[in-house]
Amino acid sequence: MDITATAKNIRISPQKVRLVVGQIKKMAPAEAVQILDYLPQKSSPLLKKVISSAIANAKNNYQIAEETLKFKEIQVGRGPMFKRYREVARGRGHAILKRTSHIRVVVTGEKAKEVSKVTKESNESKTATIKNTEGQPGNAVSEKLVSTVVKKEKKNAK
Repeated sequence: MDITATAKNIRISPQKVRLVVGQIKKMAPAEAVQILDYLPQKSSPLLKKVISSAIANAKNNYQIAEETLKFKEIQVGRGPMFKRYREVARGRGHAILKRTSHIRVVVTGEKAKEVSKVTKESNESKTATIKNTEGQPGNAVSEKLVSTVVKKEKKNAK
């Protein structure tokens, strides 16, 4: 199952984010979050936030264990650019492009299988109650069944 988390319009160049993504894309998401604490780049806390969001989405929305998660894809795309101008000689201006990026993290994992443990005592008590209620005239289920059968027979006889 694929779980996504996105961060849009992040004020950092996509090229700078891709440098950090290259370091963590082969790791498990939980391990990547720990490694990102120690990287000096500006993009590491931003990536940490998106990856933590993807892990939280998997745990809360899909009940997937954190240990089974793997990165399927970390996509860093180009966002809108802020255009500024710097004046230069002879009355001209040079363009300055302040780049933004969109970060999309896709993790995949397996749902944790819940195995219910049946104790011997609870299993014996269930079979005992079933044996006691079967075929007795005081049983509410059998009385309802008999009454509906009798009503149908009366309708068919008319």
